[in-house]
Order: sequence, then C-alpha cells, then structure tokens
Amino acid sequence: MKIVVCAKIIKGEINPFDACALEIALRLSDDVTVVSMAPPSAINELTRLTRLGAKVISITDSAYAGSDTLATSYILSCAINKIDYDLIICGRQTIDGDTAQVGPSLATRLNINLITNVLDVSLNDNTLSCKTRIKDETCTLPALITVERINELRFPSIFSKAGTPMLWNNIDLKADLSKCGLNGSPTQVLKTFENEKGKRHCKFISFHELDSLIDDLLKKEKSGIEFSPSKTKLKSVWAIGKEVEQEAFAIAENVIVLDEKDPFKIAEIARKDCPDVILWSADLWGRKNAPIVASLLETGLCADCTALENDGERLYMYRPALGGNIIAKIECKTKPQMATVRTTSDFADIIVSGGKGVANKIDKLEKIALKYNAELGASRGLVDMGKIPYSAQIGLTGKTVCPKIYIAIGISGAVHHTVAIENADAIIAINPDKDARIFEYADFGIIDEF
Repeated sequence: MKIVVCAKIIKGEINPFDACALEIALRLSDDVTVVSMAPPSAINELTRLTRLGAKVISITDSAYAGSDTLATSYILSCAINKIDYDLIICGRQTIDGDTAQVGPSLATRLNINLITNVLDVSLNDNTLSCKTRIKDETCTLPALITVERINELRFPSIFSKAGTPMLWNNIDLKADLSKCGLNGSPTQVLKTFENEKGKRHCKFISFHELDSLIDDLLKKEKSGIEFSPSKTKLKSVWAIGKEVEQEAFAIAENVIVLDEKDPFKIAEIARKDCPDVILWSADLWGRKNAPIVASLLETGLCADCTALENDGERLYMYRPALGGNIIAKIECKTKPQMATVRTTSDFADIIVSGGKGVANKIDKLEKIALKYNAELGASRGLVDMGKIPYSAQIGLTGKTVCPKIYIAIGISGAVHHTVAIENADAIIAINPDKDARIFEYADFGIIDEF
C-alpha cells in the first residue's frame, strides 16, 4: 500500500500531530512518502525523516509564502496528484495554527473519502476501519484520514542512512499562482496581540475552607454569557445549527438557520442564495465539514473564533493562535465569509476537572466530583493519556464551559485550557506548584497535593 503523509515543520521539528501520522504510516506500509510545504530551513528535519525509511518531498517556492489553509490545500493537491497513493494521512491540526482545516479541504480537492479525528486505524483489503473521537467509521480506499496525538514517532536506527529529500517548486507543480501565497489566500491576518483575557486575582485558601466556599458560591446567581449586538449589521447570515444562532443574530439583520446536513448540499444552496456569512459551531462536526464547504466554494474560513465584529459590509473574526498565546484579527476577502465559532457547551453548576497531575488519582477525582454533584472534566493531557474520555476534554481542542464553579485539580494552566474556562463564574485551582500558571486565572487557589 502506498501512503502519503502531509507534514509541517515548525521551528525545526515535525508538527506533533503529523509525527503521529507518520508513525501510523510506517506501521501500515513500507512505501511511505512525506510531503511537506516547507522553507529551505526545514531541510535538516526533512532529511532526518528519510532515515525512518520514508521518501520525502519538500515543496518550496517563494510564490507559496503566506498561503492560508485554502491555498495550502490547493498546493498540496497539485503535488499529491503527481504521486501514486492509496491513503493520505494528516495530523488533525498544527500546533501553530490549530485550524484542522487542511486535511478535510485536501480530501475535498482530491475527491476522496475522508475520516477525521482518528484514534486507531486498521486496513483489511481495500477497506479502512477507524476508531474516531465520535464513532467507528469505515470507508474504501483511496481515502484521507486525520489523526490525533495517539503515539510517539520512532527514532531512526543508528544504522540508518539519510536520504536526500526531493525538492519541488512551481515548475514541477504547475499550480495556478493566483490561488497560491498571500494573493491567493482569502483569509488574511490584520493584526495580532497577546492574549491577556481571563486573568483573575487569586485568593489562597486551605483545603478545610473549600466546602464552605463552594456552599457560598452556589448561593450566587449564575451570571451567564451575554452576546452584545453589533451596532452595525450584516444583511444575510447563515447559522449552520442552532448552536451558533445567537452569535448570528448578534451581527445580522436576517438570519437563516440550516440544519447540520451534507456539506455538498450546503455548498449547493450557498451557491444559489449567496449569503454574506456562514457561521458554524467549532465542534468536531463543524471543524470537519466547514473546510469541505470552504473548498467547494473557494472561499475563506476562519477557525475557532471567540469574537465577531463587522462594519456593515465585512466580518472581522478574532481567534486564538499559537496554542492560545495570541489573538489574531482576521478578515475574509471572499464571500461567503465563513467562520467556525467557539460556543459554550456546558452550563453545569460545578465542574471538577483533572490534569496530568492527578493521572494516578482518577478514583479520588471521581469521588470529589460525586461529592459536589459535579460534572467530570479533564485537560487534554489527561485525555491523551487515556485516563478520561475525550467527551470530557475542556480546552481549545475540547469544549468551552461556563459553570458556576470550575475546580481545576492538578492542571498546570496551559493557555489552551484557560481560554476554555474564562467564562466560569468562579475558578478554584488546586496544585502543589505555587508558580503554576493556573493560579493567574483562578479566583481561589489551594497550594497542596490533591
């Protein structure tokens, strides 16, 4: 079986999700080709990958610089159309962009089957069977899958010899340059700024004060989340699913709510009705299907938006990037302007979440949740360890929550987690490390072992 792995090199190293994709490919086949859009500075890492037994193609051309996800998927499709393949494996997302758009967009351009968020994969003749974040799925080859961080990429053997990556540019690909680079990218970053949202003043307490504190906090009325309407309104906005209906009404004069349906059907209707904006929920379904529609309509898509504004004509989208460390203001130059929007999926009174610091104390974590009649949550680290199911994951790649009380136990407070809990009325952090970042985002803190 011939497998192509799409890989991005970030700061001299293969993107961790793409590393997992490569490891799966090496387990399934001895005919693996890595394709990477990369600057010349990535050549050392790409050469290292040849020591694993993979062929490597480095796509480098100054005309491709600044490509967004739509342009990137187009360039990759031009390259992969020159290669024989049965299966394409991509990491779910990159750690710098976090959009999860290239895989679905690429599969659409190549007109092949797609399965996303894969946790496990097996092959029987021409049928691919995958366990995903949502359900078990099967499809026939050729196909493209996007995989989670489910393994570790092997090290090269000390006896392995490095090969020479093939270098392709646009002379080889013959891509339409109007669809490449900055000029061919419908989404453009207008500005970026450091993400300081969510910081709080932490009052430190002891464990024996916790019960009375929770009793007092529960007596307070839930603040909820308010969506302030824009002073200016867009004429026509679609909301795909009721989850984003409220956000759509905040920016639009007229809102049409469409049921979640086949993305090819949504694209067909959009071509006919020409909406100004299409909003999607940034859940697993939306993150899979919105890029498909974007590719079909050749339009821009901004992922994981946390705020929207407009001037009556254009939509401006704000989203976290670089793991949430910065906020980017983005404009979509084409219509329909599209965005997946992070919506709050949980309004529980209390959520008790565990991080890697309680990996060996899951039973105790569950007892605490039961004691306070709380919903159980988890950081990505704990989910990646297989200790808690993905449905409980809270964070940039999980769900966003806004309970009355959020209790973070053994969670360090990485930005991709704190961006998803900033709407909680009260945050209580329990961590033995007094310098843990989580305390900067908590109202109350306990410095102690759990």
